Amino acid sequence: MSTAVVPSITGQLPMKLGSLPIFTPDAEVLSDQLIVGLDSRDSRSRAFNLLRTTLAKRMKENGHRLVGITSATPAAGKSFLSLNLAASLSRVSEEDVILVDLDLRRASIADGVGMQVKRGVSDFLGGELSDLALIGSRVQDTQLVLFPTKQVAQNTAELLTGPNFEKFISDLRQDTGDSVILFDLPPAFANDDAMLILSQLDAYVMIIDSGKTNAKQVQEVLGMLHPVPCIGTVLNRYNGGFADNYGYGYGSSAYAKYYD
Repeated sequence: MSTAVVPSITGQLPMKLGSLPIFTPDAEVLSDQLIVGLDSRDSRSRAFNLLRTTLAKRMKENGHRLVGITSATPAAGKSFLSLNLAASLSRVSEEDVILVDLDLRRASIADGVGMQVKRGVSDFLGGELSDLALIGSRVQDTQLVLFPTKQVAQNTAELLTGPNFEKFISDLRQDTGDSVILFDLPPAFANDDAMLILSQLDAYVMIIDSGKTNAKQVQEVLGMLHPVPCIGTVLNRYNGGFADNYGYGYGSSAYAKYYD
């Protein structure tokens, strides 16, 4: 019977976020993926600006720094919102805003910005890497730091219950100053990964897919993830109110003059 050796990262942290490699997003990919949170002049970023202010206020009121973003079911727009919200928040934050991809089976954060992942969170959790600074990248000319992952086909629960995961969260919490840290999580109903991860975080935000996610599913997710506090819900793809069919105000001419 073999025993896995868990590398120690003692002495390699605190991380120097300022010395992380610089990543320049692919403008064409950002456009294709509708990642508009980095551009304050884009009127489509308006709804994310509203969300960031609400989120920042609730996190400050409750002393939260590590917040997960999940949904009841897949394809609810969770990763899309995570990227745009983190990007928008980074434009007004005095501290770094860190976005961590912990949706290990899907690993979509890197795809959203056109990043090629050679080393990621899954490598650290699996013991192949011992230095978190080898995973993160700073988006050029921003306060946004990305910790991507490579896809994991199986055994995600084992990665999320091992000592490397506890160390990963502990080091992020202790060695990143006052940075806000957002985590793109798996859907709550996909498996028990979201529950395992949230046991180590401060709170979470739930994405609700308008017309698809029903009230019973919302209540079941709240029950599953209890006692971790839900500090907000976002109704995605809502057709009404201040938004259009995407739910984020795309194409809203009434506000366009404020972004000229």
